[in-house]
Order: sequence, then C-alpha cells, then structure tokens
Amino acid sequence: MKFDIFLSICQTEVDGYLPSEKVMFENFFHQLKLADELGFETAWVAETHLSCQIQKQNPHHVIPHFKGEIGLNTDILQLSLLGMSQTKRIGFGSAIRNVICNGGPLSHAEAVRTFLTLQQFAPFADRKFHLGFAAGRFPFTNEAYGFVPKNELEKTAWDVIKNKYFAQATEILLRALRGDHFSSADLKTQVLLKKDFRSEESWQKVQKISQEKEVIPLDSHWQFEKVGVIPFEAPLKNLKLTIGSHDPEIQVFANQFFPTGVFNLSITPPALIEETHQRMQDSYHPSGGPWKREYMPRTVMLFIDDTPGLSAAAQSEKAKLTAEKAWRNYWSAMENTLDPQKVAQAVGNTIAGCPAEVLEQIRSKYHPEDRLMLWFDFNNHDSESISRSMKAFMEKISPQL
Repeated sequence: MKFDIFLSICQTEVDGYLPSEKVMFENFFHQLKLADELGFETAWVAETHLSCQIQKQNPHHVIPHFKGEIGLNTDILQLSLLGMSQTKRIGFGSAIRNVICNGGPLSHAEAVRTFLTLQQFAPFADRKFHLGFAAGRFPFTNEAYGFVPKNELEKTAWDVIKNKYFAQATEILLRALRGDHFSSADLKTQVLLKKDFRSEESWQKVQKISQEKEVIPLDSHWQFEKVGVIPFEAPLKNLKLTIGSHDPEIQVFANQFFPTGVFNLSITPPALIEETHQRMQDSYHPSGGPWKREYMPRTVMLFIDDTPGLSAAAQSEKAKLTAEKAWRNYWSAMENTLDPQKVAQAVGNTIAGCPAEVLEQIRSKYHPEDRLMLWFDFNNHDSESISRSMKAFMEKISPQL
C-alpha cells in the first residue's frame, strides 16, 4: 500500500478564523516538510484558478456562501520547484491541474516540458512529478479564457460538447508532451451521437441544427497549424500522468497516447473502482508496463485522534465528532444548508477514529496494493493538530499496513 498526502491550501473560514494567504502557505510548507520526513511518497496539491470571492459578485455565482478561496495554489510547477528545494525525497503531484484554462493544452504541455527540463539541473533531478489533469471544477475559470459555446449547435448541446472538447484537450496535451509535431487537422474528429444525450428531444434539437442524422462531427475547439512544443529534449522519465475523469471512454482514449492513470474519489462505489481497474488492465498504454492498482490514487478524508490519556473509545468519539463538525462547516459554506443526511453520508465515507480503529477501517475498505492520498487538513487550520495526526498515522498505522 502506498501512502501519499493531499494538501488543499483551502483558505476558508473555520470557527470564525480566516488565515491570511501568508499563513496558509506557511502551514503548507510546514506540513510538506513533515510529510517528507515521515516518509509520505507524494505530496498532491490542489490547484485552483481565479478568485471564488470575486466571482460571487457576478449573477451566475457558483459558491455564493463560501467565505475565502477554495484553494490558493495556481501553479503546481512553480510550487513543486520550490517545494523540492526544501525537501529531501518526496515527489509532487497536481490534484488536479485544469488544462483548459490558462492558454489551453498546448500551453500546459509547454510549461510541463519546461519544468522537466529545468528540474534536471537541480539537486532534486530524480524526483517524480505526477501531472494530474482535468477540465476544471467551475465553468467560470474556463469561460474567462474563451472556453464558451461558439455557435448555435454548441449553445444547444454545450453540456455534452464541452466533454468532447476535453477529449480533444487530452489528445493535444498528451501528444505535445510526448513530443509529436502535429496540427489541429491531425486530431481525432469528435462526434455527437444519440447515446450522448439523455433525451430524444435533446438529440432531435441538435439533429435539426446540424442537418445531420446519425453522426454529427465537431470541429476542433483549438485551431492551429503544425507545432512542436519546446524544449524538444525535455526528459520524461520522471513524469507520471493521471486523468481526472470518470468517463471510461476518455480514460481509454488517453492511453492511446501516453500511460495515464485515473483519479477516483473515496466516495466512489467499490464496484466502480474494480470495474475501472479491470478496464485499465486491458487499456493501459503498453509503454507503461502492466497496470498497477497504485496508478489509481484514492483520496481519503482522515480524522485520527491519538490524544494521550484518553481511552480508545474516547479518542474514537473525539475523532468522529471532529469529522462531523468539519463536514457540517463544509456543506454550510458550499450550499448554505445543513442536510443531515448528506453530512451523515459524508462522515460515513471518511476514515475516523483512534489509531486501532483507523487501521481496521483502512484494512476493510482498501486493497493492500492501493495508493491512498491522505487528506489531513480538511476544514482545519490548526497546523500543529494536523501534524500530530500525520505523525500518528505514519508511526502507529502505516507500519502495520
């Protein structure tokens, strides 16, 4: 079993306290250095773009009741270079980099190749870099960069078409990363089919607009003549890719170009997890070797209490109360509601308890060869408390797993 850490750098209000950006990053680097010392394999860092606070001023606000910013890291590449310079062995990963905004997939491919080129001249030239990529959480971050419907067809079927364009972005990103020289004319033509739509009425609308009956071809959202992404000699040996999409077709499609793992959340049903593993065994890009379970990182909300002097039962109760409080604060901030059923379900999907209880929960829920992204800082700005939880896990639980 692999143990990574997930660091959100989420600047939200907790119990009336909203840390400054400087304090948030100070806490991040403190926890990062400790994770390195304790032996966590990879530090996955959340990535966010454009202010949620400012976006609340617009008519179509996405999280109007959230105080603060969902995340402060806007560039995992810069953060990784600095983080690697302050640590000894830990790898870095993006969870998850939006490759639609900030110039689109060609821009991101060029930035990553530049990062890998510069890394080879540093003392940490052998560190692994995990590029987790997706299409972004909130539409407004992409809209600001022109990722919007361009015609009547796209306006009518944008919910479907934007996913087709993410498939295009995936192809562009991976072909550029591996060093292909290509133009938009060389991309696979994405098409709309009846099966893409939830209702016959929606399908008939796009048929009427396009004047096509069975297959509706789409142009490339990104139009460009033949390009080559520089630096050409960027070393790729340390680069690992993971896609943030639950669409089986896109997971398989990505592996036509480059070995690409898959993200899955802790709340993903076990049957879907196993189905994904089976599919990836058959479709993982052959240059990456055989598929391994560790190529699907699993986020784990972890609440562990190891308070000296408390009984195991009291530690367990304290950890679960902390988990419930964190989830109540989170859902209240996200939706301005407190749905007891949603809170209970969320708490049920976390790992919470005393060390012995946490150990048994992980054993029963996860496969011995899984990779766990342990999330200690969820709705918590007490860096010393987070550090104690990290130590308790790595000293009392991980050796037994």
